[in-house]
Amino acid sequence: MQNSFELEHRLGYRVLRWILAVALISGVIVSSVQVILDAARVSDLLDAQASQTMELVEDASTQAVFSIDSDLAQQVVDGLFAQEAIHLARITHPDGEPLGERNRPLQTMSFRPLTDAIFDADRHYTRELTRESDPESIYGYLELHYDTGPIAYTWLERATVTFASVIATAVILGMVLFVVFHLLLTRPLLRIVESVKQVDPDRPDDKLIDLPPGHKDDELGLWVNATNNLLVAIGDSQTRHREAEDRVNRLARYDQLTGLPSRDTFMELLQADIEECQKENTVLSLTCCGIDDFKSINEQCGFRTGDQILQTVADRLTHNLTGTRYTFGRLGSDQFVIVEKGLRDGFQAADTGDRILNCLSKPMVFEDQTISMTVTLGIALFPGDAEKADRLLQSAEQTMALAKEDGHNYFQFFVASVDQEIRERKQLEKDLSIALEKDEFHLVYQPQINLATHRVIGAEALIRWEHPERGLVPPDDFIPAAEMNGRIVEIGQWVLDQACEQASKWASGGMPLRIAINLSAVQLRQETIVDDILNTLHRHNIPAGRLELEVTETSFMTNLEEAVDKLKRLHSAGISIAVDDFGTGYSSLTYLKRMPVQHLKIDKQFIRDLLVNEEDTRIANTIIDLGKSLNLTVVAEGVETAEQEYYLAQRGCQLAQGYFFSKPLKSQDFEKFVETFHSKITEQSHGL
Repeated sequence: MQNSFELEHRLGYRVLRWILAVALISGVIVSSVQVILDAARVSDLLDAQASQTMELVEDASTQAVFSIDSDLAQQVVDGLFAQEAIHLARITHPDGEPLGERNRPLQTMSFRPLTDAIFDADRHYTRELTRESDPESIYGYLELHYDTGPIAYTWLERATVTFASVIATAVILGMVLFVVFHLLLTRPLLRIVESVKQVDPDRPDDKLIDLPPGHKDDELGLWVNATNNLLVAIGDSQTRHREAEDRVNRLARYDQLTGLPSRDTFMELLQADIEECQKENTVLSLTCCGIDDFKSINEQCGFRTGDQILQTVADRLTHNLTGTRYTFGRLGSDQFVIVEKGLRDGFQAADTGDRILNCLSKPMVFEDQTISMTVTLGIALFPGDAEKADRLLQSAEQTMALAKEDGHNYFQFFVASVDQEIRERKQLEKDLSIALEKDEFHLVYQPQINLATHRVIGAEALIRWEHPERGLVPPDDFIPAAEMNGRIVEIGQWVLDQACEQASKWASGGMPLRIAINLSAVQLRQETIVDDILNTLHRHNIPAGRLELEVTETSFMTNLEEAVDKLKRLHSAGISIAVDDFGTGYSSLTYLKRMPVQHLKIDKQFIRDLLVNEEDTRIANTIIDLGKSLNLTVVAEGVETAEQEYYLAQRGCQLAQGYFFSKPLKSQDFEKFVETFHSKITEQSHGL
């Protein structure tokens, strides 16, 4: 009971304080507005009274001044003092000499400091005295001073009454609201609290909460009914709790999306399979399966479709690889794992790898959306590669990761040299971290030829690494490593700086060529990349139109909105944007419409077998036609024969580069090539 009283005291008086505070504030505001409006009205009334009084005595005052009758003037002045509010009255000649005058002191009142600040101590009014027959001539002045005390006293009385009545009304209304609130909410809540105390936690459905009278259909009634329903539901909590524990255990042991065993559960099953193979002296294969570019698929198609893809992969694996020989699991994200036991050798594991690749490479259809994807497999064998479960899984995962760097849609076995390959990769990354400081990089330039004019219009700047021990390290070996550890940012800036410096030298030497450099996905994600590029151009005094940035399709799919914004800023500055290796990624018209792209570069793999492979020729033609339809310049990479050059020119490809024209050259050799190439073209044109 004590607790109930304390609750009532605390809640009720808090509500009372709030209601009274709001009522008082509201009353003060409303009454203040009324008082202010009344003060304005009183001020206007005083002005009107003065104007009316002066009109009444204007003729007599004018006659007194015109006739220079001081007696008449004094009579007018004395008559004005019949008004209590007049403090001074004076009729004067134009030169200011009084003709009649009278005054009396201001009335002394305790409230004057307040009212004088509002209405002033006295109000001064003056009127020119003229005759109707000659309104232009001023014969004198009538001057009145009104004491504001009397009228201010009347206003103050009304203001006091207004304040008191409005505030009293607000307080009364607040008290009424408090009583209503107490009757409708506070008292029923107290009854509900008392009823809740009677509920037995062990058997909550034995005694339910009593519904306060008169609240059956309102919010309190709904709350009591909902609470009673909850208490009834809690009555079955023990059985349902055990069922929930069973479900939680299953969710912890199995992947919710695919229903496959999770990593921890799979490791237990793998250990059991290894022990079985040890007893039977057979071979076991562990295949780690990773979906290629799953992150990009997720971002392009949506996460809901991504989940459906994962479910489809799990279904295809379990339906195509049936029987007790197989154990499946999901390691997380896009990685699955398959164990096949009872093998004679690794050739059977290879056959299983082919089956996995075939079943997962078939297109998937979701809501009229067809998706084609590939996977890459890493395979480790027991007992040849590892004898412990965790080491065997690690070997398969390492193999899959290395296989993904070399390509997609194939499987690779774990061999003893993998450890050596990993150590070499680590050493490569270490050497790469100091290569820039040791000045081991240099740039080469591959000419870009206009197929219509046969003129060199630009060059693609390509980086080369001259390792002191390994010799020339191919870019395909060190660029991925640089992107992984972030070194590509400073290397890319160095390439940009060197290329712009060279372009500036060529321009000053009378060879203003466009320079193209590759912009990696890691660079594009840098917040300062736009400013870095523009500052570099400014530093070398290179017009923005001389620079072309080449980005791959996959480089801006990670965060398309951010990439579009940055490339648009670069394009608005005058820099050209080219899509490199077009045709090898998504080749989506959606991003081509959004991106500020001016050039499409056909990947060299389609040019290499041009006119030999029908499919490659068809792809190259499609890209050229696409470029025409979108008003984009098409650049062919890897042109190696005259037949390829002629065919591309006839099909409408505007630009080309490749070994048919020249391999990538150092700057001095590039200058000689341009001079020789243009001279040869000039001679041929003269010969014709």
